[in-house]
Amino acid sequence: MEHEIAIRVADELMMFLPASRREPVSSVPWDGTSTLGHLVESLGVPLPEVGAMTVHGTPVGPSTRPDAGDEVDVSAVLRPQRVPLEPDQVAPRFLLDVHLGTLARRMRLLGLDTAYHNDMDDPELVVQANRERRVLLTQDRGLLRRRALWFGAYVRGSRPDDQLRDVLDRFAPALSPWTRCTACNGELAPVDKEDIERDLEAGTRRSYDVYGRCADCGRIYWRGAHSDHLERIVQEARAHGNARS
Repeated sequence: MEHEIAIRVADELMMFLPASRREPVSSVPWDGTSTLGHLVESLGVPLPEVGAMTVHGTPVGPSTRPDAGDEVDVSAVLRPQRVPLEPDQVAPRFLLDVHLGTLARRMRLLGLDTAYHNDMDDPELVVQANRERRVLLTQDRGLLRRRALWFGAYVRGSRPDDQLRDVLDRFAPALSPWTRCTACNGELAPVDKEDIERDLEAGTRRSYDVYGRCADCGRIYWRGAHSDHLERIVQEARAHGNARS
């Protein structure tokens, strides 16, 4: 139609469209002023999830103002997605919203620098993500649409196992399991058993000899009753990375 724009959304992005509009091509009214980024988000697709866009096959950016009758193709972000790193970084830093606490603990288990707060609102999350150059992970599409956010990503999946696989697949971060505190994200350092014996239960002292302590909160770690479950998470994450490479 001469007063509409045809937008074809990649299959990976269909999940963001309302069920009633999940068709190969969406017709969007043309007003002559809206940018392509605005029109794509009007369909429900957050821009951080969008990769390359083309108009009649020509690459364009989200600030492009399309013409009436244009045909637009919108692809998903390529995986693995590159994140700008500081000179001393080997993996991205992350910040998770209040609904992803279990995922945060699993990412810390894998040695990923993962900030998490269970009482931080959206504006505060954006401020911290920008200040510390952390990728903000969320399932809140509105949060991803905040223009001030430097880098965000939608986490797919309702189960922590699926969410973790999605993050690992999207960013392919270098893993360093058993090096971070799952409670506060601090780095773990080896500690002599003699130095912490007074803080251990008698059964723990008898059963374990290797310990680590969080440099930030002082929490003590050892391979205890939950080690099989945690080891499974670590091994599956490593196997996922090996399969991807």
